[in-house]
Amino acid sequence: MLGWSQLSNGELLTEKNFEVLVTTDRNLAHQQNLSGRRIAILVLPTTNWLRLHAIAARIATELESLTPGSYREVPNH
Repeated sequence: MLGWSQLSNGELLTEKNFEVLVTTDRNLAHQQNLSGRRIAILVLPTTNWLRLHAIAARIATELESLTPGSYREVPNH
């Protein structure tokens, strides 16, 4: 058990045990201060598994190209 339920807003962004945070929260960049972090962030366009499956190759490419501290949104098309 990782104890994530105990973390407050923004603490996941400073988590040192992970290299990438994958989320569908398209407002994250407006809700959190993203400067100075090492974790890369990839924002997916949907939570729908069928749509995600259809763009799985694009998601994999995006994941492979992320660098520490980068922020990228997968386009919604």
